[in-house]
Amino acid sequence: MGSNPTEPSTPPNPLSMRCDAFVRAAGGLGVAAGPARSTYRAIYRDGVREAELGRGGTLRLEVAPIVKELEEETPEGVIRKFVQRLPGGAGETAAAREMPYYDIECVQIPMIGRRGVKSHTLCVSSQVGCAMGCGFCETAQMGLIRSLTAAEIVGQWWGATHERQASVKNIVFMGMGEPLDNVEAVIDAIAILTDHNGACVPMTNIMVSTVGKADGLRRLCEQMAEPGWRRLGIAISINAPNDEIRSQIMPINRATPMAELREAIRAIPFVGTHRKICFGYVLIPGVNDRPEHAAELAEYLRPFTASGSPDGKHHGMLNLIPYNPRRDSPWPAPYEDAVEEFLGWVRERGVFAKRRRTKGRDSMAACGQLGTEEVRKRRFVGVRIDGAGS
Repeated sequence: MGSNPTEPSTPPNPLSMRCDAFVRAAGGLGVAAGPARSTYRAIYRDGVREAELGRGGTLRLEVAPIVKELEEETPEGVIRKFVQRLPGGAGETAAAREMPYYDIECVQIPMIGRRGVKSHTLCVSSQVGCAMGCGFCETAQMGLIRSLTAAEIVGQWWGATHERQASVKNIVFMGMGEPLDNVEAVIDAIAILTDHNGACVPMTNIMVSTVGKADGLRRLCEQMAEPGWRRLGIAISINAPNDEIRSQIMPINRATPMAELREAIRAIPFVGTHRKICFGYVLIPGVNDRPEHAAELAEYLRPFTASGSPDGKHHGMLNLIPYNPRRDSPWPAPYEDAVEEFLGWVRERGVFAKRRRTKGRDSMAACGQLGTEEVRKRRFVGVRIDGAGS
């Protein structure tokens, strides 16, 4: 039996779809394409939360509320961490489903470019918690609670931009969670955020950071072969000079050793022609900070350096990140002279390398520090390697 056309229907969620899909859905509710497109634009560009949608009645945008906001002054400006609260009951495990709510975090980071112009980067989360188990990361101590939907990822941008009037130029998937463990939702979110009728974030201003999850990386490579995707930024968290050390601090390395990962990176479309691959290296005192580690790392990255690439150009950049201690960390932060010394060692060996300035450490908003202290004391899901639980 068909539905009664006079009965109200559920309005589409504009945070979960691109403009063309929203226009089609609104058309089914009796809204013409022009007004539907204008509504979509108003939601993204003006922060409109309510609109009339024909038989769908009133569209009321559902965005996770920001329940906490932390600020920290830096020489480049104020870092702001936003904590959004999602309803509980939809976790990966029975224990997680019993939680009354889930908190997710995103961070607005001020950046001063080479020309002295300030911009802001929004670091967004793709999961609540993480299953990758990296020993240096606060989020990993939570275990995986659940993955976020595309709408919940986009909702972080909407909340920061329109509820807190945050200025956002760039978006990096470096918040809570492993993006390629939730690759389809991440791809959908990027497609929505780059829609010209919506947030209109340039693809060149978006970067996905991954520990190197092989199946997710292959799927992302497929997407990057599509029109409009070739300038997407990719960051790979290497963090170790050899398999022995990497397996100790990053369990994903047991499934995808470094040699295999390097070949997968070399297969990423358009490497060297449209974007450089960014290699992240968290410098941890006593773990991966010796001269011999710098030599091994430089050799590993040689195919992406000017001396090792066929065209004599740098196809990769090393981003050296001083370790930001998580709660109950077994390691301290490195001394500044140790960071500069390691940077000099890899540069001497032909690696194009930069040092990431430390921001947000005091407010637990720095790289590797996002996570809920109360949740991390309870293990929900162990390390998951390419979809298999352990």
